[in-house]
Amino acid sequence: MQVSVETSSSIERVLTISVPAARIEDAVSAEVAKTAKTIRIDGFRKGKVPVSVVKKRYGQGIRMDAIEKIMRDSYVEAVQQEKLQPAGAPSIEPKNFEEGSDLEFIVKLEVYPEIELADNAKIAVERVVSEVQDADVDTMLETLRKQNAEWTAVERESADGDQVTIDFVGFLGEEAFEGGSAQGHKLVLGSNTMIPGFESGILGAKAGEERTISVTFPEDYQAEHLKGQEATFKITVSEVAEQVLPELDDAFVEKFGLEEGTVDALRAEVRKNMDRELNQAIKAKLKTALFEGLASINDVEVPSTLIDQEVDGLRKQAGQQFGGDQQFDVSQLPAELFQDEAKKRAKLGLLISEVIQKNEMKVDEDRVRSFLEEMAQAYQEPQQVIDYYLKNKEQLAQVQSAVLEEQVVDKLLESAQVTEVTLGYEDAIKPKAQAEEAGEEA
Repeated sequence: MQVSVETSSSIERVLTISVPAARIEDAVSAEVAKTAKTIRIDGFRKGKVPVSVVKKRYGQGIRMDAIEKIMRDSYVEAVQQEKLQPAGAPSIEPKNFEEGSDLEFIVKLEVYPEIELADNAKIAVERVVSEVQDADVDTMLETLRKQNAEWTAVERESADGDQVTIDFVGFLGEEAFEGGSAQGHKLVLGSNTMIPGFESGILGAKAGEERTISVTFPEDYQAEHLKGQEATFKITVSEVAEQVLPELDDAFVEKFGLEEGTVDALRAEVRKNMDRELNQAIKAKLKTALFEGLASINDVEVPSTLIDQEVDGLRKQAGQQFGGDQQFDVSQLPAELFQDEAKKRAKLGLLISEVIQKNEMKVDEDRVRSFLEEMAQAYQEPQQVIDYYLKNKEQLAQVQSAVLEEQVVDKLLESAQVTEVTLGYEDAIKPKAQAEEAGEEA
């Protein structure tokens, strides 16, 4: 076998592979002889069909199958011979496969890029410093009270925070539009769950009152035929109810199944959960910042095959998110929707792998155990959760991967420029996108 390699770019290779005709003929003859022993043809006993008959009737198909197998095997041999690292499946195209001639075919493939990591000292990140304060715990307990609140009908005008029960019909001009009506709909005023102007149009209404309001659908509204449209809603209020919060007492604590059913025990449990959530949020933000910094200081040409793999993964995530329990054909989602994010993920994956290889990093099994123990604290039976992961190879592999990423974070932190920034609990737990949006609004 002869192999020539052409470098068309830093990650693209074109292989021209030539296989001697004798190897092809040997493979075809062996397959013909094998077929003759197993095939049934009228007039011949099984295993007694002459090779010449088999070759005449099935020779062409056998030859093509043999050529396909030899091309696959020769490709693998060529990759090993030339010490290439394919990043995905190749494109194989026969160039000459005439009988009696050497087989020649072209292979186009992408290889993993050679990465020369930049100095991690160029990475600059902010590390969030935050603690759960007593006031934060009070706010969380108030949220729990609201989540367990009851609604009591009142004979007064509706106010912000009240729940109104309404019937409504929406009109575009004189005609009611599809999806614009409901009966017995419960709406908390101030929740901003309806389009702008709808909730404010009901403020001050009493039970039994009818109102007609005019609103304009946002330009980015999900229903295409309603974007930017002016609409009229005829609304009938059947009930106004105010929120009645439960007392923060031992009876309220019983709902949460704490062994020690006291308010102090609930407060301690809430603080523990908030501490865990805060710690996870801080670690996640720092990891994201470090990985973004790693990507920003390193230029890497990313193989399209790796990007395509990430696109497929993002498609499946979108299908699960929007399809729910229904069958959702994710292949209908255009790749362009995911292309930028897929490229970022593929690039980051290459860089993280390079950090791991360069530093000869292995998974720290003690950290795996600590990771599992910390994660399991969120469940009622922590040991059962730990045992489940330890006995499930696939799930354990995901945890080990997460721990290895944490070790990469530690390695980057050794030389990165880190500035500490103090935030309150609410700001500290916000995902980065929400925090940036809040900052812009401020």
